Amino acid sequence: MDRKSYNLNDGGERFKFKNPEYGSLEYEEMMKLIRNFCLGSEENRLIIGTDSKDHGSFVLFTTVIVVHKVGKGGMYFYTTRKENIYYDMKSRIFKEAQLSIEMANFLMGSMEEEDMEMISGIEIHIDVGENGPTKELIRSVVGYVNGSGYEVRIKPDSFAASKVADKHTG
Repeated sequence: MDRKSYNLNDGGERFKFKNPEYGSLEYEEMMKLIRNFCLGSEENRLIIGTDSKDHGSFVLFTTVIVVHKVGKGGMYFYTTRKENIYYDMKSRIFKEAQLSIEMANFLMGSMEEEDMEMISGIEIHIDVGENGPTKELIRSVVGYVNGSGYEVRIKPDSFAASKVADKHTG
């Protein structure tokens, strides 16, 4: 699926967003806030990350979009998705990466259509690191994200996934 093939109807609730300051937002409202936030700043990046938590009867995935005005702070938006499927750790990590890539693809297509040149790039943060049980997955999940055309960060530099998204997985 190419980057422009996503539309708002593909994702249902996935494309309804929340922000700690502004509350619940539709996609168009979020994009307007991003555009206004970035105006006047020379370097802006979007950072996408997903985290998940097993709640017993379901797994909650939270995907965040961090808008970083380099050297001047940032803001973020998030969306959640419940799945009633059991995932082992490896499958969950790859599902988190997949959801982040899908969101990045969707945003790339949208930014091209809306001519948002003030965004210099998209980076994906993955909740894996050299310490702990996810270290065995680093090469394959980083390759998956890089192969999709995005820069990738892992712990301890993957704050969008390991800190921001983690805060909203319940």
